[in-house]
Amino acid sequence: MAITSTPLNSLLEESLKEASIGETVHFRWHATPVGIAALWHSDDQPLTPPFDDALKEGLDVGLDLSREEREFHQVSLGLVLLFHS
Repeated sequence: MAITSTPLNSLLEESLKEASIGETVHFRWHATPVGIAALWHSDDQPLTPPFDDALKEGLDVGLDLSREEREFHQVSLGLVLLFHS
């Protein structure tokens, strides 16, 4: 996946520098101004955005993201799944 520089990606990059709100097997979780960001931190890169894994692992840190809108972004730190209303 190619990295595209957009204002949203820049905002995500800045937010991912802040302390995480939790960590699970595959993700580091961050609260951002635009929603909850799940930064993929596993060595194995997925072929498609692993939204199902994020929904399951989100519950482990107290986040029910099942009704949220979702999108993915590739930033310099890696794959970010973004959940928002």
